[in-house]
Amino acid sequence: MIQRIQTLYLLVAIAISAGLIFVFDLYTDKNQTLVFAKDNYLYLGLFLGSALLSLISIFSYKNRKSQFVLGRLNIILNFILLGVFVYQSLNLSGEATVSEKGIGMILPIFSIVFLVLANKAIKKDEDLVKSVDRLR
Repeated sequence: MIQRIQTLYLLVAIAISAGLIFVFDLYTDKNQTLVFAKDNYLYLGLFLGSALLSLISIFSYKNRKSQFVLGRLNIILNFILLGVFVYQSLNLSGEATVSEKGIGMILPIFSIVFLVLANKAIKKDEDLVKSVDRLR
């Protein structure tokens, strides 16, 4: 059902993936300009893909197994995004001018935490339903 705790966790993951990317910068390039996720289509696509997977997961509450699988796919997508950021930050550190990493690079970590919490709640609901089915 929609009023479960995993819905709240997934809504927070959506807010992180779709909302905070426009607030926090990812890094500062060598020209001292702030780079946001909306400036690079790869970052924007991965963030919005994560938000879309979370949204689909919220509305697939009747099928908890697919909801759990969507959560795992979303976690994998966020790990890929985190890997892209690590690669990008390693490239930034070799510049001649000073560049700064922004707080936007750790947004996938927060999203992963909330997705793991949502998957734990989904698993708890699935175990509860299985235990009730055994009693029938």
